[in-house]
Amino acid sequence: MKNPSPASPHAVLVAGAAGFVGSHLCDRLLERGCRVLALDDLSSGDVRHVEHLRRHPAFRFVRHDITEPLPTEARDCERIFNLACPASPAYYQRHPVATVLSSAVGAWRLLEVAQQTGARLLHVSTSEVYGDPQVHPQSEGYWGHVNPIGPRACYDEGKRCAEAMCLAYASERGVAVRLARLFNCYGPRLRPGDGRVVSNFIVQALAGRPLTVYGDGRQTRSFCYVDDTVDGLLRLMDAGFSGPVNLGNPQERTMLDLAERVLRLTGSRSRLVFEPLPADDPTRRCPDITLARQRLGWAPQVAIDDGLARTIEYFRALSAEAGARIAAQGSVSPSAAYSFSRL
Repeated sequence: MKNPSPASPHAVLVAGAAGFVGSHLCDRLLERGCRVLALDDLSSGDVRHVEHLRRHPAFRFVRHDITEPLPTEARDCERIFNLACPASPAYYQRHPVATVLSSAVGAWRLLEVAQQTGARLLHVSTSEVYGDPQVHPQSEGYWGHVNPIGPRACYDEGKRCAEAMCLAYASERGVAVRLARLFNCYGPRLRPGDGRVVSNFIVQALAGRPLTVYGDGRQTRSFCYVDDTVDGLLRLMDAGFSGPVNLGNPQERTMLDLAERVLRLTGSRSRLVFEPLPADDPTRRCPDITLARQRLGWAPQVAIDDGLARTIEYFRALSAEAGARIAAQGSVSPSAAYSFSRL
């Protein structure tokens, strides 16, 4: 069975490689000297996230639906990262069948390959497995408070099923698995229009539009910058235990706090508008990262204002690019540059 040392470069499969976190993970793996087979069906990912890697000699991108049999070259990979599931509420609530299949069937496809080849598999799960938690902060031992038939169930229950499948393959078939539960992650390559609060607030603020706050704005999240998240994933893959382990920032923040920070950092004069809280939207979310600190030596390093500033600059550049394209087509409407939810 393959079990290379953490210090050596590996042949690595990244499923969901053109997504937000997946593309940053590919960058870091190539910096390590790994060979990367990147899979994505581009249903919610964006090939432009990995376009800068296309000519890298150790990088190969294959457009592939993870619910279908894997390409033959997947069997050459020693390690597998599974990020192949849409994390955007706007997307997965429009495509619930594809979402639950990507988690359940996708995990099964990858686990089968891992069993046959001896590859180590890290499955990227989510804090959504805790639902609207009744325990705070959430530790890995908490079972969660999840509505199995609600509008978020395709994502929540799909991820819970995938975790169960990973542990079943580990206990019955000896597959070396790792389970990471990501809390709210943000940074460059978030997609505008994807329904996630950081990108929503930034795009609205830069466009001078009102910032949409759901509920009274007192519900909380814990925001972890993408570089810190990727560092945690790499440490977990190299670690000698399976998890699950929470990877998130334990600094809990309200939506109002986030909105005020975005307004200050963008210099926007946008006002806040309040809309009803969506069904099953968690009122509190904050990780207990004791296990990550103890077993991985990991904790977030990027301060919230620093991470938001980097993310804002990314969206400024994206807006300028979109505005230039629109101007070239004969339209120079300032707000039109932000109507790029398909980017």
